[in-house]
Amino acid sequence: MCARASRAAFDVTCRRCARLSAFLDEVSARHPGYFARPVPPFGDSRARLLIVGLAPGLHGANRTGRPFTGDYAGILLYQTLFEIGFSDRPLSEARDDGLALRDCRITNAVKCVPPQNKPLTAEIRTCNDYLKAELQTLPAAGVVVALGKIAHDAVLRALDLPLARHRFAHGAEHRVDGATVLDSYHCSRYNTQTRRLSAQMFRDVFLRARELLAVAS
Repeated sequence: MCARASRAAFDVTCRRCARLSAFLDEVSARHPGYFARPVPPFGDSRARLLIVGLAPGLHGANRTGRPFTGDYAGILLYQTLFEIGFSDRPLSEARDDGLALRDCRITNAVKCVPPQNKPLTAEIRTCNDYLKAELQTLPAAGVVVALGKIAHDAVLRALDLPLARHRFAHGAEHRVDGATVLDSYHCSRYNTQTRRLSAQMFRDVFLRARELLAVAS
């Protein structure tokens, strides 16, 4: 999908961001049982649907080692994926729980948990090579669901596309390099509890993803 060659495949030992690496060391010392490393993508390596979030949650993916697993945001995401047929069960509990995604993969724009869940711009850019490599595996006419503006911007940057021509908006569609980027508000506790994002709004984004993939089949 991506025109330029990738410069980095995912590396669970990556320590390119000094601040994030130091924070992971602190978390690992406080919580020895946590995964506390860059969190790998989860799902089908040949999937036509790629979901891109922001970063691992401190007590969620950073603890379990699977994106959106163990925190509030993952409840709505995995329930929605199950309802629409992208997952074989509605709840993701642990890396070894046997859950399988169908034609779907989940990743994050930043692979390491950032302090206060706020990655720096330089950290997002440093991690962008990994996202670039992931996008290259997306089949023709694939779909990317970007959860939030940071994920949206990271996807466009990985595709070497100008952000000004593709503005983030919930439900927006962007045709890029033969694929489609769909925008959604992030399924965070804040967005759902303030009703900025309803379960139906979120479901509609993935129903649209399913429609696009069906047309491409």
